[in-house]
Formats: sequence, C-alpha cells, structure tokens
Amino acid sequence: MSDQSSQRLALATYVRLTRAANAARNHTASHLAGTGLTLTQFAVLEALFHLGPMSLSDIAQKILTTGGNLTLVVGNLEKLELAHRQKCPEDRRQFIVVLSSKGKALVRKIFPEHAAAITEFMGILSSAGQEQLADLCHQLVKREPFTN
Repeated sequence: MSDQSSQRLALATYVRLTRAANAARNHTASHLAGTGLTLTQFAVLEALFHLGPMSLSDIAQKILTTGGNLTLVVGNLEKLELAHRQKCPEDRRQFIVVLSSKGKALVRKIFPEHAAAITEFMGILSSAGQEQLADLCHQLVKREPFTN
C-alpha cells in the first residue's frame, strides 16, 4: 500500500472511530439527560461507586479527563451533595474523593438503566464483534496512553 493510500485509510478510519465514539457519547448523554448529570459527572460517580474513593489524578486517569476539568466537576458534585473531598489518610497533602450516601443511592438507581442503554447501543454488533472492537480499542490505547 502506498503512503498516500495508507494515509487515506488511516484518516478515514480515524473519522469513523471518532463518529462512533461521538454516537456512543451522545446516546449515553441523552439517556442521562433526565438525571441532571453531565457525562463527566456520571463517570466520576460510577468510578467511585465501582472502584471506591480515589485521588483526583486517579479519577482523571480512569475517566480520561483533565485535572482542571475534574476539579470543577467534583466541586459541582459536592454542591449536589453526591460526593465530597477529604484528606488522604496516607498523604495529608492529597485529597481523595468519596461518594456520599446520596451519591451511592443515585448510582444504584441510574446504573441499571445506563448499562441497559449501553447494551442496546452495542447490540448492533455481535458478541464476537464487540470483543473484536474491544481488542482493537485496547491496542490503540496501549499504543498512546492518555496523559494529563
């Protein structure tokens, strides 16, 4: 394959990947619209619910966002009384984010519908197709890890 053909294929593939990611994001955002949460807010709550309290930098890595954006998002979650920051017991210079009981209850309520919406969205692909897509995405992530 020529360099020009390789470039054309790479660009076309990238555009399709970006459109697919945007379609998935939009589908999820429309499902969350009735909750009053943004995608990033829900991602933080979901990460805390499934993984437990974490530092801002750990959350940023898990949900692929920047530290600056995350500070604002966590601040808004604190205003909604869904999460709060507390000093890290191991390193008092750091803060960890903890899900409140109100936040846990909200995630317990929303997550089953969220998971069903994702399952429906991905259902256009067979199980084998979903596994193949997951493997391909994993290869791309391993090649260029997200950094803040």
